[in-house]
Amino acid sequence: MSYTWDAMGLESVVTLTLTPTSTGTLLRVEQTGFRPDQQAFYQGAKAGWPRFFAALDQVLGRID
Repeated sequence: MSYTWDAMGLESVVTLTLTPTSTGTLLRVEQTGFRPDQQAFYQGAKAGWPRFFAALDQVLGRID
């Protein structure tokens, strides 16, 4: 699945890929489209995605 992230001059594409494994599912997230002059956006994503995944991990940990 992919979607366009279009906000404040950043036009990037976020792609989520699910791959079955022997112990569950691997989630891969890739965000592309950062221009060289968009270091602030890149750094924001670099800081934001780990927080998102930490919250997702907590939610998934509560699922039976």
